[in-house]
Amino acid sequence: MSRKLRQRKYPRLTAAQNVVEGIALRSAIWLFRLIPVDVASKVMGTCWRWLAPFNARHKRALDHLEKAFPGMPEQERERIVRGMWENLGRVAAETFHIDRLLKQDFRFEAIADETTEKVLNGEQACLFVSFHSANWELCVQPAVRKGLNITGVYQALRNPEADRALTSLRSDLYKGGLLSKSHQTARKILSTLKSGGVVAMMGDLRETRGVQVPFFDRLAYANPVPASLARACNVPIVLGRVVRTKGVRFRIEGRTISVPVTDDRQADIEAATAQIHTIFESWIREHPDQWMWIHKKWAPPGKTSAQKQARRAAAAQVASSEQD
Repeated sequence: MSRKLRQRKYPRLTAAQNVVEGIALRSAIWLFRLIPVDVASKVMGTCWRWLAPFNARHKRALDHLEKAFPGMPEQERERIVRGMWENLGRVAAETFHIDRLLKQDFRFEAIADETTEKVLNGEQACLFVSFHSANWELCVQPAVRKGLNITGVYQALRNPEADRALTSLRSDLYKGGLLSKSHQTARKILSTLKSGGVVAMMGDLRETRGVQVPFFDRLAYANPVPASLARACNVPIVLGRVVRTKGVRFRIEGRTISVPVTDDRQADIEAATAQIHTIFESWIREHPDQWMWIHKKWAPPGKTSAQKQARRAAAAQVASSEQD
């Protein structure tokens, strides 16, 4: 039974479970913050490298990697996926130290193009779009250290107690506010960008209500929202990536793209979304063990999602017919 269904059927039991999970998470945060981050990151990474392959998602990651690199030997795929798990384990431990890591400049090397430098100097509004590479949470570190008040967008956890515990650790990253995805969020983002602010969001997750773009020689579902927002607000998109160079040390890069503006809005959005994924793919190919291969990036919509889309399409068709 899913958490959402259980919450509807057993609200008191779910509320009690949320509290227990929240206390457990806060205890884990307290414990991990007692351990030096380099030690915590290495230990957690090693544990995940050897234990996570027993998870069913390990096979999913191997399948995705095989389809992306069809000629890659099986041993190499296994090495890459185990490296992915180690990286994710490190990210889990580093998340508990993220407010401290932000201030430790010696761990970071920043590489920015001309437009990104203007953004960092507070001279240019932009939409930061990153992907799940290395410790993606730290992609905004150079901007934070420059004093920018970044507005972040994230997917809230279903457990509000756990969500509050984790978002409190990110308060120094997103001083412009950390917004959970909702209908109201879009309006706030538009207002921020149009007033010269900076917004950050992820761009590599599957969105079956979005568009399909080429990704590792196959069509993949992609989120058109970044391109749509940038086009509407006439701001550049700064694509960011984090590369783990060694242990808890990182290289952060920013590359700017512009969304085309023609009479065909949908074509402009699809072209920019495809360009984003072309760059993401090239970066993933450089460090495949640092990307999350467990994403269902190429999977078709599930039954429920497909039914919802069919109902929307039918409603749109009826509305169109009535207008005619």
